[in-house]
Amino acid sequence: MNEGDPRPDAVELLDLTRSFGARAALRGLTLSARHGEVTCVLGPNGAGKTTAVEIAVGLQRPDGGQVRVLGRHPYGAGAAHRDRVGVMLQDGGLPQAVTPRALLPHLARLYSTPVDVAELAGRLGIPAFERTTVRRLSGGQRQRVALAAALVGSPEVVFLDEPTAGLDPHARREVHVLLREVAAGGTATVVTTHSFEEAERLADRVAVVVDGRVAAAGTVQEVCSGAGATGLEEAYFALTDGVPL
Repeated sequence: MNEGDPRPDAVELLDLTRSFGARAALRGLTLSARHGEVTCVLGPNGAGKTTAVEIAVGLQRPDGGQVRVLGRHPYGAGAAHRDRVGVMLQDGGLPQAVTPRALLPHLARLYSTPVDVAELAGRLGIPAFERTTVRRLSGGQRQRVALAAALVGSPEVVFLDEPTAGLDPHARREVHVLLREVAAGGTATVVTTHSFEEAERLADRVAVVVDGRVAAAGTVQEVCSGAGATGLEEAYFALTDGVPL
C-alpha cells in the first residue's frame, strides 16, 4: 500500500507462476503498482513481462499465486471492471479495416467517462493519418493509435506494453509527457520498456524481471543502490548477469 494513501495498490501480483508445457514463464513473480505512479518494468525478451501483463488484464490465468487489479481478480471480470482498465499489448489488437477517425470515437462511447478524443488524438499526432485504415499505417502510427485506444476511457489503471517502440524521438518525448500527466491524474500506469533512458525519465518505481521473477523493485535510486550501481543500466546488467535488455 502506498504510504499516506488509504487505497490498496492498484495492481497486486503475488508469487505468480505460469508454465507453457515444459517452459516456465513465471516462477514466483511478485509485482505491485500504485495509484498516481508510473511503474516501469524492465527485462530481457522471454523474462515473463508480457505474460504477467496478460494475466493482470485477464487474458490468461496464472497456474499459481494471487492477482488483484483494482481489488479483484481480472480473469472473467465484467464490464464494470473493464471500464476502469486500459491496455496496450505488443500486437496492438486493433481492427485492421477501420480508420483512427472512426475507431477512437467508437471506443470512447464504450466507456462511462471517456477523455476528449480530439484532444488525445492531437497530442499523439493522429490527425495527420486519421483517414488511413489501420492496416496501411506504419508501425509507429499504429503505436500511437493503440496508445490512444488504451487511454481513451480515462482508466484508473493502464498497462502499456512497450508503448514507444517504433516512435521517433520527438513523438517519444511527447508520449512521456502524456504518461506523466496521466499518472499525475491518479492512474496507476504500468509500462514495459526496453529503454533505460525511458525508465529513468518516466518511472516513479521500476521492476527488473529476470527468468520469471522480479529481481529488484523500487525507485531507480533504490534499485541502483541495491545493486551497487551508479545508474540503471549498470544495475540492470548486474542483476541479469549481463543479459541484453
